Amino acid sequence: MKLTKRVAAIAAAGALTFTGAVAVSVNNSDTASAAGCDSWSSTLRKSSRGAAVKELQIRVAAFVPSGQVMGADGVYGDQTVAAVRGFQKAYGLTADGVAGTKTFSKLRSLTSSDCTPIHFTYREASNNCGKGFTGNSWHKANLRRSLWQAEGLRRKMGDKPLKITSGYRDPACDRSVGGSGSGMHTTGMAIDFVPMGSQTYCSITKAATRNGYGGIFGPGYPAHSDHVHADWRSGKIWSASKCGV
Repeated sequence: MKLTKRVAAIAAAGALTFTGAVAVSVNNSDTASAAGCDSWSSTLRKSSRGAAVKELQIRVAAFVPSGQVMGADGVYGDQTVAAVRGFQKAYGLTADGVAGTKTFSKLRSLTSSDCTPIHFTYREASNNCGKGFTGNSWHKANLRRSLWQAEGLRRKMGDKPLKITSGYRDPACDRSVGGSGSGMHTTGMAIDFVPMGSQTYCSITKAATRNGYGGIFGPGYPAHSDHVHADWRSGKIWSASKCGV
């Protein structure tokens, strides 16, 4: 989004506070390979548990049923089954909700060496008023999941380029653009999108309602006529009246 002054209503677009941020590098030249970003050595299915499941949940979080937000808890329950099935369907795989070789292969093909999705980077999602990323490892982990959900949104919109204008912002940056200084952007859990090509603000907004977001704010919500805000808070607050949301 354009870094213009936002009205106080932006506070509703993120009621979460975090302090004590420290600088962490987010250079996309990280040495890990795509395969090194996970521990998927065997098929995962309902009742599986552990770090491998949590990583899977992060990468398929965009494919939970509409209105839900993925609980990345490392437990392969019904929600994860549904999300894996949604991912498989979106990419032309057998949609059985079981994560095996073909599902892992597709996920790895979408993964950059720093474990972010291939179509989005930390850099573009952390301009942070020109300062770059100034958060800690917690913010970075949140931002990575946000990028994976952006990848899912891109797929739902025909795999066409999707522009991010804002993602992680530290409290000072957030306040300088009219935010509360403690909203969802300051956690790394929010991203702002603008349309490209034939996309519209409303087409992004409507696709976002099927993308695992708890917070969606777009046209019709104060100070959101020039971007669509999407975040993965646990509750559900959607407001974009000009788009019927």
